[in-house]
Amino acid sequence: MSSGRDRWAELTGGEAGEEYARRFARLAAAGQDVHGEATFCDALLPPGARVLDAGCGTGRIAVRLAELGHRCTGVDVDRSMLAVARRTAPELEWLHGDLTHLDGLGLEPGVDLALAAGNVVPLLAPGTEPVVVRQLAAVLRPGGLLVTGMGLDAAHLPLPEPTVTLEDFDQWCDRAGLTLRQRFATWAGDPYRPGGGYAVSVHQRPAP
Repeated sequence: MSSGRDRWAELTGGEAGEEYARRFARLAAAGQDVHGEATFCDALLPPGARVLDAGCGTGRIAVRLAELGHRCTGVDVDRSMLAVARRTAPELEWLHGDLTHLDGLGLEPGVDLALAAGNVVPLLAPGTEPVVVRQLAAVLRPGGLLVTGMGLDAAHLPLPEPTVTLEDFDQWCDRAGLTLRQRFATWAGDPYRPGGGYAVSVHQRPAP
C-alpha cells in the first residue's frame, strides 16, 4: 500500500497483519486454494523471473512464487504485514516503503512482472493512483508485465463504494507507457465482461 492516509490504513490502523495471516491459514486448512494469484502469474513468466510484489502484505503470493522458482521482492507500507512476511520467509527481500516513492527504495530496474493484487490500487491514498502506476511501470523491463486485481463494486471491496474505474485505470496505464494485453474476471482466468465486479488485468511495457 501507500502511506499518507491510504484507505487500507484507515480500515485497519496498520495492525492487520496477524489476523490477515490467520484468515488465509483458515482458508487453506478448509481446503481452499489460496494460491490463485501466484498460479496466474507463474503461467505468464519464464523460469527464474524477477517479481515485484507491490503491496505484498503478509507475503503469501511472493512466498509461493519463490517456491515456484522466481526471484521475489515484496514492498509494503504496513509494518504489521511485513512482520509476518519476514517471519514466514526471512530469506526473501521485504522492503518497507510507500509505493508512491518506489524509486527511492533502491530497487534494481528490469523486473519481469510487477504485481498489485489484493485490491492494492483501490486502497491507495486518493489521488496517488496514477503516481503508483507510473512507479510500477518504471521498474519493468521492456516487455515486462504489470498484473493487477481489483474490485470494481462494493461487493468486491472492503469499502462502501468503488474508488477506481477500469477506464481511469487504463488511462493511467496508457500514460505510463503500458498497453492492455489481457483482462479476466478472476485469477482462474474466467473471461471478463463489461460491468463485472472484479477485474484481473495484464498490462505490458512495450518491447523495443
